Order: sequence, then C-alpha cells, then structure tokens
Amino acid sequence: MRLTTLMIFFGLVIFSTGAQAQYSSTKNAQYLATIKAVANYKINDEEEFRNVEKLRQDARFNEKLQTMLNKLQNSKTKNSDNKRILKILEDAGKEIYDILK
Repeated sequence: MRLTTLMIFFGLVIFSTGAQAQYSSTKNAQYLATIKAVANYKINDEEEFRNVEKLRQDARFNEKLQTMLNKLQNSKTKNSDNKRILKILEDAGKEIYDILK
C-alpha cells in the first residue's frame, strides 16, 4: 500500500515538472524515497527484525546514533559532510531503483 502510494506520488511529481533542474531534483528525491522504502521493508524482514529490535533496545547504540544524527543538517547550506552523505544516499537509492524497476 505504501509503496503504491509512493510510486503514484512520484509519478505525479515527475510528470508535473518541466525544467531539467527540477527533474534532477525530483529524481534525487525519488532515489532517497526509494532507499527509505527499501530500508523500511528490509528492517521488517524476518531475519533482520530481531537484530533491529535488539538495537532499538540498546541504549548505548541509540545514544551514539543520536550523536551522529545531531551532526547532520537539513538546511539549505549544508556542510561538506552532509553533502557527501546525501550524495552517497542518492547514489545508493539510484542503484536500488535501477535494480528493482
């Protein structure tokens, strides 16, 4: 259901943009959404679910993860680490998208 809604949304977004820059931004958003949807799907996989649940209960891991996330920015003027992370996610999302399409 979620994946269908997501695909419909991105179909509408892709066909509603006209300029190449907007298309590129839409594609990058599509790749990010793909990687998020696939990660959520795989987290619920039988084999991974128990391990993920253990990590969710691990206070030390959650503290370290929160410290790492605090270094990220969603502002317009991202620092170089943020730009590198975003590029990695977009590239991975594109690769997954291309495999699954």
